[in-house]
Amino acid sequence: MRSQRRDDTGPPDVLRLAAHPLRWQLLCTLAGSDHRVRELCERVGEPQNLVSYHLRLLRDAGLVTANRSSADGRDTYYHLDLDRCGRVFADGVAALHPALRPGPPAGAGVRRPVAVLFVCTGNSSRSPIAEALLRHRAGAAVDAVSAGTSPKPELHPHTVRVLRDAYGVDVTGRRPRRVDEVAGRRFDHVVTVCDRARELCPEFPDHPRWAHWSIPDPAADGSYAAFRRTATEIDTRVRHLVSVLAAEESS
Repeated sequence: MRSQRRDDTGPPDVLRLAAHPLRWQLLCTLAGSDHRVRELCERVGEPQNLVSYHLRLLRDAGLVTANRSSADGRDTYYHLDLDRCGRVFADGVAALHPALRPGPPAGAGVRRPVAVLFVCTGNSSRSPIAEALLRHRAGAAVDAVSAGTSPKPELHPHTVRVLRDAYGVDVTGRRPRRVDEVAGRRFDHVVTVCDRARELCPEFPDHPRWAHWSIPDPAADGSYAAFRRTATEIDTRVRHLVSVLAAEESS
């Protein structure tokens, strides 16, 4: 009987990279929220020089990105690029056998309303975009709300425009609200989408799941192109959040 020839080249680089216990811990931690390096050190219980070394390897592979905090320029937030992880891990698994390549990621599928609050500073761009896009993606399956720690008088005009032009969502007439107005409500998830708001966001009853998305304020640039980029990033994160909510419901 002829023996089957095996491929002895070893697993794909990305699988070897992710298989390291500490790097896998970092990936799992960043999958739920953006974090600063000192927070990652606390979560994985390792010194900063070691964590920074492994973060650099993950960044070199394109799995993790970093941006300066808009609250404190000395800080850097690390973010897991879930779309790229999905692509490269799928390619890695398919190297074993093409039948193992997964299908498209789950989208909507949440079977009961889940209360989600998005918080930024002015509640005029990032958090209302996140609120509108989560409603758009999940529909009646979610009760999406947004608020600000220091709300602006009205939504930024580019917020209204980008939601209408790129996603067909009309938020005309929606007014920013202060986070204190919803502080007594029960939420399943609270997501801060602004570095400053992360430090000022109050506690909520019933201990909701908390996550931080470190997203620069497009109003600081002021151009419509900046709002398009911000909406695209938020939409990507919202799609991933919908999958998380669906997974929670099915568990």
